[in-house]
Amino acid sequence: MTNPPPGNAVRRSPLADRLFGWAAQGAAWLTLALLAGILVSLVIGAWPAISKYGLGFLASSVWDPVKGEYGGLVMIYGTIATSLIALVIAVPVSFGIALFLTELSPAWLKRPLGTAIELLAAVPSIVYGMWGLLVFGPILATYVQQPLQSLLTGVPYLGALVSGPPVGIGILSAGIILAIMIIPFIASVMRDVFEVTPVLLKESAYGLGSTTWEVVSKVVLPYTKAGVVGGIMLGLGRALGETMAVTFVIGNFNQLDSLSLFQAANSITSALANEFAEAGEGLHQAALIYLGLVLFFITFVVLSLSKLLLAQLRKSEGVKT
Repeated sequence: MTNPPPGNAVRRSPLADRLFGWAAQGAAWLTLALLAGILVSLVIGAWPAISKYGLGFLASSVWDPVKGEYGGLVMIYGTIATSLIALVIAVPVSFGIALFLTELSPAWLKRPLGTAIELLAAVPSIVYGMWGLLVFGPILATYVQQPLQSLLTGVPYLGALVSGPPVGIGILSAGIILAIMIIPFIASVMRDVFEVTPVLLKESAYGLGSTTWEVVSKVVLPYTKAGVVGGIMLGLGRALGETMAVTFVIGNFNQLDSLSLFQAANSITSALANEFAEAGEGLHQAALIYLGLVLFFITFVVLSLSKLLLAQLRKSEGVKT
């Protein structure tokens, strides 16, 4: 009796395959269960504040534990503003770093420069916060805030954006520190996905006379757009969830006097870090958990928007084809 060829070989351990499949499926369901458990626990903990304030909690800027009045607008604004500032700064810088490392850097410089950038991600966030407060803050106040105020004071709208005491802490300072923190993550992901682009495609474009920018914009970016968007969302998630560095430099001020970039403010994570340990059971603790629930939904909305963006990009590709 002849043995069957390897291509038609019968599986010898179907039980092992089934066990492996059940384990993989169980891991997926466990992740969903943990996510649902976190959401349910946040809703239960925040229910006293939800039942008292409802959605009005999101629009109120009053945060007074003494009087028992709570609103999350200042923290929500601080979280979103600092994260957007961080993205505006970090995405172009990260793109330039990834482009240089993959297309322009000499071979002897790629590895040490890439390693140095990745090492920035290993620096503890509290170190960034201390550096931002003690070193970067005074530099920002002296060489950025004061000149901008001298230049733009009295200018409509722009003057309001730079109003306030130039002390080196506030929304702008927190946004810049966050940008420095998320640059290694976004740049590393962009560099890795750029390197995935087939060399044949890039060499063909160069052979047709394309410049480096044309190769990147018309070959590399369309091929790697999903990874690029994923890297940006990874950086945004890190910015939204960062705690200690923001706590050091944002000012921890629970009032929203103006929309100035130099205004001291607060964020959801810094409010939780500063107040949760001292908050007694009751409305104060429930309001803080409500803030955590809001942050949960902000990250969910950000993830959903990134998925919609990718779907729209794919749809546009189909139309072009």
